[in-house]
Amino acid sequence: MQTISGLLGELTPEQRERLRALGHEVSFDAGDRIFEEGGRADRFWILHTGSATLDMHVPGHRDVVIDHVRHGELLGWHWMFKPYVWTLGAQAESPVRALEFDAKSVRVLCDEDLELGLTLTRAVASTIGDRLQRSRARLIDLFGPYAPRDHTPGAV
Repeated sequence: MQTISGLLGELTPEQRERLRALGHEVSFDAGDRIFEEGGRADRFWILHTGSATLDMHVPGHRDVVIDHVRHGELLGWHWMFKPYVWTLGAQAESPVRALEFDAKSVRVLCDEDLELGLTLTRAVASTIGDRLQRSRARLIDLFGPYAPRDHTPGAV
């Protein structure tokens, strides 16, 4: 999983500062919904402290937790790719402090600085790959042939 140094560490100091200048500090209380599945993906976060869960709606079942995002990790990647719609929901699992970025501003920066854009895209793609692998494993645990019938988060 990408950490702050991993996600931003690939950028030159000047690029990193240009990107960070677009961010602002935000916080979420435990239990706060950060975004909803199907909503417009118009921002993203790098978590400083706390953790968030990623969940998905499963028809006929309660929403299931697919993954956890922790300190230093990127929360939200759908802002980078059309149609800019969240395919999961997110909720603060514990109090969260994060750097929040406006997606459109970052996409404009990536268009203006193609080297920054390519590096950032590769870092986000790495996050996507990691998250898809973990999500796949979680879904197999939840819905595979030997999965428990109770699909509530944390059920054994």
